Amino acid sequence: MAEAQNSPTLGSARAGGPPPVGSTTTGSIAVAAESTVATRMSAPPSFDVTDFPVPHGREEEWRFTPLERLRGLHDGTAVATGNGVKVDVQAPEGVTVEAVGRDDARLGKAGTPVDRVAAQAYSAFEKASVVTVPKETVLTEPIRIAVHGEGGTAFGHQVIELGAFAEAVVVIDHTGDAVLAANVDYLLGDGAKLTVVSVQDWDEKAVHVAQHNALVGRDASFKSVVVTFGGDVVRLHPRVRYAGPGGEAELFGLYFTDQGQHQEHRLLVDHNVPHCKSNAVYKGALQGEDAHAVWIGDVLIEAAAEGTDTYEMNRNLVLTDGARVDSVPNLEIETGEIVGAGHASATGRFDDEQLFYLMARGIPEHEARRLVVRGFFAELVQQIGLPDIEERLIAKIEEELEAAVA
Repeated sequence: MAEAQNSPTLGSARAGGPPPVGSTTTGSIAVAAESTVATRMSAPPSFDVTDFPVPHGREEEWRFTPLERLRGLHDGTAVATGNGVKVDVQAPEGVTVEAVGRDDARLGKAGTPVDRVAAQAYSAFEKASVVTVPKETVLTEPIRIAVHGEGGTAFGHQVIELGAFAEAVVVIDHTGDAVLAANVDYLLGDGAKLTVVSVQDWDEKAVHVAQHNALVGRDASFKSVVVTFGGDVVRLHPRVRYAGPGGEAELFGLYFTDQGQHQEHRLLVDHNVPHCKSNAVYKGALQGEDAHAVWIGDVLIEAAAEGTDTYEMNRNLVLTDGARVDSVPNLEIETGEIVGAGHASATGRFDDEQLFYLMARGIPEHEARRLVVRGFFAELVQQIGLPDIEERLIAKIEEELEAAVA
């Protein structure tokens, strides 16, 4: 996400044009050509806004999204205004932090926009922030990126690049109030290991729409933990593809959707090369009138991706009446030569047997409900691996549960 957020230029093509079609190699990352064929859940990718018609809500990829609450991000009427967002990067020694122009070759390498908002964000940002971890560097402290909304509308682009065999943990923390459309790219060199924790803890009126693109190198490991609490509308689109065999991707998500909030997570894992793995687990809790959570999980196993092993799961816990969940897992398999592929989705209320078990041992009902919810989220919180973030999230869950009791 760029610190310079005042460019009103919308709809123009990227300076220098999009990355070339075909295969190129830069450093330790071999970039396979991205498929121009759409899956059932997305339009063909493009850097040009004009390639995407203005959505009306009847399209498959927009049918769950409240377009009228996107503040014009979807139809081109939104322009950068106000102070936008302030980006602060705190990085350990040896990490390079740059603000680059639109002609930087690393921009867009991880993935191409697949909807109009992502293309709009790509066309409208002025400066991008690039954080680079050199090859074979193993960081013992996390890189912390604070994105704070200061009002108005902003467009941004962030790149996190790891060289071959580098290891890093990155925390991207979103707070404050803003209307933000952004693209975030993760470039993993061969053998690299990256864990990213993206926290959406916006103020109640914020709107955040973003596409997250990960390009995973040969034998590299990528872990994404997405945590969504705040905001009026949050729509995130994590996408993964592979630059060589042996890559692994883990996508974890935790969301707590409150009264009137719309939180939407749309995943795509594109198994485009052989012998790669992926695992996606997202869990959400909902409470309050018109709380709406959407989870779309799409895994594409291309014909060349023999030896693929993948699984995706979504679980939702509805705490009160008036909340709504839409959960759609998908598998698209073009080859039978795979290790395994599966998906699961479930939405329900509290397990009465669990409540009875706890209450029979003298635990009050409201405390029993709190214990059930904490246990529901525990496995995902533990994936973060940073005590300060874990404690903050547990405290946030407790705060949400106290509101429900009240």
